[in-house]
Amino acid sequence: MRQSQTRILLAVFVSTIAVSTQQGVGGGSSPADMIYAQVGQLVDAGGSRLNLYCMGSGSPTVVFDSGWEDWAPAWSTVQPQIARWTRACSYDRAGAGFSDPGPMPRTSMRIATELHTALHGAHIAGPYILVANAFGGDNLRAFADLYMGEVAGLVMDDADSDDVGPKAMQEDQHQREVQIVSRLRDCRDAVADHKPLPALPPRPGQPQRTCAQQFFRGIPEASWSQELNAKLLEIAQTRVAMYDAYLSEMEQMPADETWLQQHRRSFGSRPIRVLTSGNHGVGHLESKPPDTPKHLEYEQQTTLAQARWLPLSSNSKQIFARNSSEYIQFDEPETLINAVREVYDQSKNR
Repeated sequence: MRQSQTRILLAVFVSTIAVSTQQGVGGGSSPADMIYAQVGQLVDAGGSRLNLYCMGSGSPTVVFDSGWEDWAPAWSTVQPQIARWTRACSYDRAGAGFSDPGPMPRTSMRIATELHTALHGAHIAGPYILVANAFGGDNLRAFADLYMGEVAGLVMDDADSDDVGPKAMQEDQHQREVQIVSRLRDCRDAVADHKPLPALPPRPGQPQRTCAQQFFRGIPEASWSQELNAKLLEIAQTRVAMYDAYLSEMEQMPADETWLQQHRRSFGSRPIRVLTSGNHGVGHLESKPPDTPKHLEYEQQTTLAQARWLPLSSNSKQIFARNSSEYIQFDEPETLINAVREVYDQSKNR
């Protein structure tokens, strides 16, 4: 599809998505979220192409990056709302969704550089308000460290904080990552060999799921239409390159954290908003782990670690989502939208 045609398609969908998101559209015959079930705009990122979905107009542009094992649909509940008052762009990282596979290894620095190249290739100039969930926080902090002159502000949506957390907790997380990588590789190999996919752990009273349903906070996602859920599951059942990308991303996390520790830069007076759920690592509140002393300590330490981003700016604030999983954009979308709007307004005043 030509670039101009793609932009027209995106523009047509914007108003429909915004209205349907407010109404809570489910599996209707013409679901608004189907924009994320097809290619948006493929843009060269320096040897491979990234898939971008840009809506609205205005500046600064809001740029979203999603968590590990997530891609652009993670922002379906908030991107159209924000696009009502400025341009908003989500994307699929290399290898995921509809983006081409990218060079290895998949470090946060490489991801940030590719995103920067793609934005400029799509003629989406800064300044940018960066909005990141979970692992996306590593990537967009790397983006800010590399291109601070093009950054207007930062919103951390319960972002990963291992690089600023206690060393013992960081080491424990790295040990868990080794186990996660091993399980994901088993799933990847089954997809590549067209063999039956390994099952996920059973859930009481719930149907059995395969490992292809582990993406986002589980497929199907109640916030999405049946059609979008079906397309995302198809991608997860067939796209070996996506597994390779996510395997590399997790394998590189310890090195990414070291890089971020060594390249910590001040944002000056650029606004930073740190959104904290108190349920980091929890996808759904109904499946929240028991409040054991170990779990409560983990959440407390994560909350304190996220607060360590506040000194990066003279204009920073930690905002607590009181009834949300780590997917604040799904459970308390207004909390995230209001934080982005606050950063937008203040960055315009600057």
